[in-house]
Amino acid sequence: MSMPQASGPRGGGLALRVPPVALFLIFGLLMWAFSAWLPAWRVTLPGRTVFAILLLLAAGTIGIAGVRAFGRARTTVDPLRPEKASMLVTTGIYRKTRNPMYVALAMALLAWAVWLAHPLAPLGLAAFVAWMNRYQIAPEEQALRSLFGREFERYCSEVRRWL
Repeated sequence: MSMPQASGPRGGGLALRVPPVALFLIFGLLMWAFSAWLPAWRVTLPGRTVFAILLLLAAGTIGIAGVRAFGRARTTVDPLRPEKASMLVTTGIYRKTRNPMYVALAMALLAWAVWLAHPLAPLGLAAFVAWMNRYQIAPEEQALRSLFGREFERYCSEVRRWL
């Protein structure tokens, strides 16, 4: 069986077709389903609730910083239409990561995995990151490269995709 193909922005396939928040919810639900399906596999993680809350707070802070930076720059936050970006945002949280909103979603899934305390839960996080890299971030970067050229290339050489 072959893997569905990613293609360029709006070029068909799965690229830029599923909103990242929907993917976050889908993978979070799958993580819960696996933990409910095999409850005997649950492990004891002392302090898991506190750790999960701290991760969630950090995720919220990073995500809000990303959205606010886009707002200040008055550019689109629509992840399904990167070609509508009016400005390349490289300040604030974007000096540390090119994708703070996706980092925030991944950290929230990590918090969920910690709270679930199930050895299969981190697979949902790994699947989310893999999907995002292939079907969301790569097409976004292609669109931004077309829009901003060398400026975007320089930015990519200076700032990591995730962290």
